[in-house]
Amino acid sequence: MSTETKKDVFYSDVLVRFSHCDPAGIIFYPHYFVMFNGLVEDWFNHALGIDYAGFITNRRMGLPMVNIQCDFVAPSKIGEVITLTLQVERIGNSSLKLKVHALFENQIRITALLTLCVNSFETGRAVPFPDDLRSRLVDFQQGRLDHPWRSA
Repeated sequence: MSTETKKDVFYSDVLVRFSHCDPAGIIFYPHYFVMFNGLVEDWFNHALGIDYAGFITNRRMGLPMVNIQCDFVAPSKIGEVITLTLQVERIGNSSLKLKVHALFENQIRITALLTLCVNSFETGRAVPFPDDLRSRLVDFQQGRLDHPWRSA
């Protein structure tokens, strides 16, 4: 996997901090899941142009991860800056499948498939994507959005 900028991929660099690591100095695997959630928030804010905090607090909707499939390929170590990448695999009625990688110097450290589901805080149940969000998801998936989040 190359970090060459593609129009349908969101990129975010993350410093591996002491707080992410186990005593061996490598990322303790549950911290990747927290990083993935941060990646989704950054993707909303910077690529989709939808305020994630507003989506949660004003619209009263969430995007919990309902399924995660991971392959841990190689460890990431304290002090490294890893690049997280996000690509839309599938857009359903109320669910979304994302392909995520963590890379260091173009080497894959982890691959994951995340399934997120839009739910209403009022009902606690899945709801269809709001039209504006669906439109932005499709635009991103088809590479129609500019890349203000990463220079080529």
